Amino acid sequence: MEDYNKIIESLAVHFKKARNIKILQPITIENYYDVENTIIMVNEGELRYGKEKNLVQKGEILFIPGGKNVSITYGLGPSISLSNDDFISKRELYFKSLPWHEIGSEKDENFSYISFDAKVFDSVNFFSSLDIPPFIITDNYKIKHAFQSILEESSNNIAGHERVIKLFTDIMVVEAIRFILNNRLFVEQLATNSTYFKDPRLIDIFAYIKENLEGDLSNKKLASVANVSEDYVGQYFKMLTGINPQDYIEYQRMEKAVNLLRTSKKSIREIGRDVGYKDTAYFCRRFKMMFGIPAGKMRRRESLMNI
Repeated sequence: MEDYNKIIESLAVHFKKARNIKILQPITIENYYDVENTIIMVNEGELRYGKEKNLVQKGEILFIPGGKNVSITYGLGPSISLSNDDFISKRELYFKSLPWHEIGSEKDENFSYISFDAKVFDSVNFFSSLDIPPFIITDNYKIKHAFQSILEESSNNIAGHERVIKLFTDIMVVEAIRFILNNRLFVEQLATNSTYFKDPRLIDIFAYIKENLEGDLSNKKLASVANVSEDYVGQYFKMLTGINPQDYIEYQRMEKAVNLLRTSKKSIREIGRDVGYKDTAYFCRRFKMMFGIPAGKMRRRESLMNI
């Protein structure tokens, strides 16, 4: 348990956004994907997710780790099947944002969601690194209370609301980890995939990658950072993390690209260059391959979140 305490202490948690959504038309998004972790609470109606169409009922919470591609069905009854790309283009036909004060009185199907980052040493997405699937959280008062407090605070522009949101987001993340541990979910993944957070050479590599996404991140450069041979660094990285370093680097570059698309007015060309892609066309191809939508539509998606 002490190892998990150290990991929790190392986590940098960042709230991203919170929304209340009314379902206008039942839909299935076949390839939902986001780099951020997402927690969804069903207020009225139901959701289904995954290949097995697992049911999430009223009052239950669905946790989707960042980086997981998953099918989600919103609402009861026959649904329209859409790709993530198609959904983003026509989101206003299926979803409508609700003010916080209307949630309790709303009888139509609706849900609320919160997205956030939780990174070990502010570098590695913790939940994504564990390679765990989406899962349902039931009968957990502390998570539900933190979730609802974040929603309420995010709807008010009162003094200290950002500080309160940060506090409750931290609580929600810790309680989610406790839920996993207490219910012995994904024990093998937790035991195996959290071990590399204790290797100082690997932590040096993570930190270097984070600070140099626009530069040279070849295996030769990573080998010099970790003080191992170039021939060995790829094997060493994959042995501890389960992925090869160049795949990890691409994920980190794309994660930063998504953040820039959402928070800056830089052009696609500039963003591609900022995350290490000199060839804009290649950057756009890789972006669409990873997220299922073009970079420009990812930016439009963020603007539509307020609908």
